[in-house]
Amino acid sequence: MATPDTKPREDGPVLHIVAGLRIVLSTMLVCCIAYPAVILLAGRMLSPGSAEGSLLRDEQGRVIGSERIAQGFTRPEYFWPRPSAVDFDAAGAGGSNLSPASPDLRSRVEAALRDFDVSSQGPVPADLVAASGSGLDPDISLAAARYQAERVARARGVAVEAVLELVEAQARRPGGPLTPDRLVNVLQLNIALDRMR
Repeated sequence: MATPDTKPREDGPVLHIVAGLRIVLSTMLVCCIAYPAVILLAGRMLSPGSAEGSLLRDEQGRVIGSERIAQGFTRPEYFWPRPSAVDFDAAGAGGSNLSPASPDLRSRVEAALRDFDVSSQGPVPADLVAASGSGLDPDISLAAARYQAERVARARGVAVEAVLELVEAQARRPGGPLTPDRLVNVLQLNIALDRMR
């Protein structure tokens, strides 16, 4: 009785290419479509505001910003955020990466200090002259908000006490007990200031 030939079949390069393409397509389907869709749906169900970018809207429903991304305010009647090494451009987030001994950093801090009335209020809180790691930090410390209250009240022609009361109402601990100091979201505070009128 004759036995069949058991010599292994040699696959051609076309079969290897097809197998590779199947793996690539399967990986792309899972990693680029299925996984992001599941994460987006879970985010929308568990935290719809955050999933949509934590957008803040005015009375007419127009988007005026995000509570997660700082905006540059320079007018005296508004609270100012931390300086930004990326000019508040969310597409190019990043810090300055300058050493504390850098003369460029010293020059930038000295320029920022000129915007504040150091003679009457004392030392400027560090977060008003030092950029954050992302350059887009939306929050300032409670001390930094209190420091600016007098300027804002004077520019708006309102009592400092009213502005300080608003600052205290806006201060929060985003990390709960893990956040040692209370923080103030600059955009939300400025929106509340405009509504105070």
